[in-house]
Amino acid sequence: MPATPFSCLYLIHQPRFNSYFNPLFRSLTYQLSTSPLSFNGIKFTAARVHSSLSPAAETESPSGGGGGGRSGGLSPGPVVAGEVQRIDVNPPKGTRDFPPEEMRLRNWLFNNFKEVSRLYGFEEVDFPVLENEALFTRKAGEEIKDQLYCFEDRGNRRVALRPELTPSLARLVIQKGKSVPLPLKWFTVGQCWRYERMTRGRRREHYQWNMDIIGVPGVMAEAELISSIVTLFKRIGIKESDVGFKISSRKVLQEVLKCYSIPESLFGKVCVIIDKIEKIPVDEVKKELMAAGVSQEAVQQLLQVLSVKSLTELEEKLGSGGEAISDLKQLFSLAEKFGYSEWIQFDASVVRGLAYYTGIVFEGFDREGKLRAICGGGRYDRLFSTFGADDIPACGFGFGDAVVVELLREKGLLPDLSLQLDYIVCALDEDLQGPAAMVARVLREKGQSVDLVLESKPLKWVFKRAARNNAQRLVLVGSSEWQRGVVGVKILATGEQYEVKLDELM
Repeated sequence: MPATPFSCLYLIHQPRFNSYFNPLFRSLTYQLSTSPLSFNGIKFTAARVHSSLSPAAETESPSGGGGGGRSGGLSPGPVVAGEVQRIDVNPPKGTRDFPPEEMRLRNWLFNNFKEVSRLYGFEEVDFPVLENEALFTRKAGEEIKDQLYCFEDRGNRRVALRPELTPSLARLVIQKGKSVPLPLKWFTVGQCWRYERMTRGRRREHYQWNMDIIGVPGVMAEAELISSIVTLFKRIGIKESDVGFKISSRKVLQEVLKCYSIPESLFGKVCVIIDKIEKIPVDEVKKELMAAGVSQEAVQQLLQVLSVKSLTELEEKLGSGGEAISDLKQLFSLAEKFGYSEWIQFDASVVRGLAYYTGIVFEGFDREGKLRAICGGGRYDRLFSTFGADDIPACGFGFGDAVVVELLREKGLLPDLSLQLDYIVCALDEDLQGPAAMVARVLREKGQSVDLVLESKPLKWVFKRAARNNAQRLVLVGSSEWQRGVVGVKILATGEQYEVKLDELM
């Protein structure tokens, strides 16, 4: 093969020739930078020669071909990437991180949720965070429709992050059908997502404790649920002077609307509008009600009834023969038997914002009025038919984690949940790390919590770590002690020290 310029370039691209030719072409590159050369009518510049010496050109391609003729040999070198952009280290707006101290608080609260549920004989269930969007778009006009985190997945299915737990519960009950005997007493603690305006205690991502009773038509079910929330409050240090429950019934509105021949189909929409009564001016509520088809006269009567704060006054307006008055009287009577009558009060303006409620509704509220509703729930006897199944009497509540934590903080009731360790184990010499690991294993097998020092550290560092992690005892593994079959133990609270055999460690 004649020694043409291109044959030289070919040889340069072979790894075994690089060590010889690279110095030569560095010199050639310098010459070309001052005076370009031509070979067979093709002009070469420094840039073109330099590109053939790039690391990419000197390395074999993934396919093993080492280039591909003229275009491969003269291809541009790799582009030098700019600096990596720093990410925003904050979580998305409305969401939270849970570092260890926050995770301890969350676990403490969730454990209280679960223990109260256990005390009341409820069984735990859970559902996917991602559900079919149709599960949450039952009724037009519900605020929740505009708060969905929803999208189309790769299978062209409309899905949504669950904004609440009750529809998922209903779906599971329908799925199980007659394989589960009624009544059901189920609870869950799950993550929910709503794209909404954030206020204190209201986030776009939160956890919610739900308890539901399926298959009990009487008010005893609602009385039991409110009792469970009161029990939770008492367990975490909240008193009736801190919070209360506003109680009403959707049947109150039904009776008023029937007087004015308002169609049943408007009932849910009217409830959604009335639920805004503390969020927007009353005049706006009136406008929305009339726009929905409620007459001006009915609106006036409705607002008068909603201002009622006692059962006696309500009975004077509606009479004593209706279901609403009967149910409410029974609930207040049961509250005395359960022992929480001082926690509850009648308030006709409570309707709850979800369209599926049908009877008694309730909300837990901060008596100082600094926070939004702490929890809420009620009866939803006609939810199942909106999913195409036969209706089953049901009631339940949702209790968010963020608001109650704000309340505990406000009242100075947040518990001290610092890390607590039984032992910290440290090897005094690097070659004793194996024996130290053995000590840690023995203690852990006995159920003790152990922080094993994984590196060679000075004792000053070990004592600081023990204090920071509230370790009760320090085990020191020393050479002479280990040869005698013992380890040194120091009780950190008192300073007492002693030696003990490995199998006697507790």
